[in-house]
Amino acid sequence: MAGNGPILFDRNENRYGPSPQCLEVLRQAPAELMFNYTRAFQNGNYSDLSVRLGENHGVGEKRIILGYGCEDILKEAVHHFLKRGRKILIPSASWWYYTVIAEEVGGVTVQFPLVENDDRYAFDVEALVRMKAQHDPGMVLIASPNNPTGNVLSRDELLKILMVYRDVPVLLDQAYFGLTPGEEDDFGHLTDQFPNLLILRTFSKLYALAGVRIGYGIIGEGLDGFHRFCARNLGYNRISELLALAALDSPDYYRDIARSMAADRDAFYRFFRSYEGCQVFESEANFILVRFPEAIIPILKEELVSRGLIVKFFSEPGFVGYARISLGTQEENATLIEAFAAAWPATGVRAASGGEVA
Repeated sequence: MAGNGPILFDRNENRYGPSPQCLEVLRQAPAELMFNYTRAFQNGNYSDLSVRLGENHGVGEKRIILGYGCEDILKEAVHHFLKRGRKILIPSASWWYYTVIAEEVGGVTVQFPLVENDDRYAFDVEALVRMKAQHDPGMVLIASPNNPTGNVLSRDELLKILMVYRDVPVLLDQAYFGLTPGEEDDFGHLTDQFPNLLILRTFSKLYALAGVRIGYGIIGEGLDGFHRFCARNLGYNRISELLALAALDSPDYYRDIARSMAADRDAFYRFFRSYEGCQVFESEANFILVRFPEAIIPILKEELVSRGLIVKFFSEPGFVGYARISLGTQEENATLIEAFAAAWPATGVRAASGGEVA
C-alpha cells in the first residue's frame, strides 16, 4: 500500500507530482487571486498564460484557447463543429469519451483503423485517407499518443492526413505529449499551414496538474469563430494559471520525469517479453498496453489487488485479455514488477490445479 491506500496504476496520472515551483505558488498565492478577476485585458490579452503559450508555440495569443483540461475544449469543439447527423472520424481503439460527446450533438462516430503489430500499434493512414471520400466527415479526431495503445503519428503521416482533410476541422489530441525525451515541439506552426487544425494539450499528464484541470488548444486561423465561442471575457482560474506558468518555468524537473518514465517503459518491455504468451506494446505515453493469456488474468488481478496494486484490466470487446499499466514513480514501478514476478508462478500453479479464483 502507498500511505493509507492502494497504488493506482490505472489512472494515467503523473505520480511524481508537480515541480517544487508549483508547490511554492500554492504556499505564496495572495488572497487577491481569489477575489479579483484577471487584469490581463488591460494589455489587450485574455490571460497571462495564453500570452506565454502563444510565445512558446510561435503563434499569436488569440490563437490560444484555455479550458478546464483537454476535456473541456474537446467537448466545446465537438459541440461547435459537429452538426446533427454528420460523421466524426475517431480512432478504432481510443478514449470512450470521444463517442459520448459526438452522441450529445447527434453526431455519428465512424472509426478509422489502428493496426496491431508485434511490438506496437500503428494508424492505418491510407485507410484514413480513403475515408475522406467515403464518409464526407464533418470532423476528424486524432489522438497522438493514443490512449490506450500509446502509439503516435509520424510527422510525415500527420502531414499526409492534414493535406487530405485541410477543408475539415481536424482535432489533434496531444494530451500525452512530452513524455518522450528529446522530441521536437513545433506542432504549433502546423496551424499556420492548416487553418482548420486544432491541437489540444494539457497540464494534467507530464506536468502532474490533473487536479488543477487546465488545458489549452492551438488553433488555425480558419477557426476564429471557435475562438470567440470559447472566449471567457472574465478570464480563467488565476491560481491554475500561476501553477501552469510555474510548471512551464520548471523544464529541467519535467525533463527528468520524462527520462525516468522512458527508462521504466523499457524495463517493463524487457520484463513482460520474458514471459511466454505475454505481449507488450511500445508506447510514447505514461502508460503501456500489455496482452496476457486470458486464463491467468483473474488470478493475476487478484494477486495484485491483494498487494494494493491496481491495474486497469480491460473487458471491452477487442481488448479482452489486455491491461493498461500507468507508470508510477520508479520505486512504485519496481514494486509492481516485483509483484508481477511473484504472482506469475502462483498463476501457473493455480491454473494447472484448476483452482477457483475468487
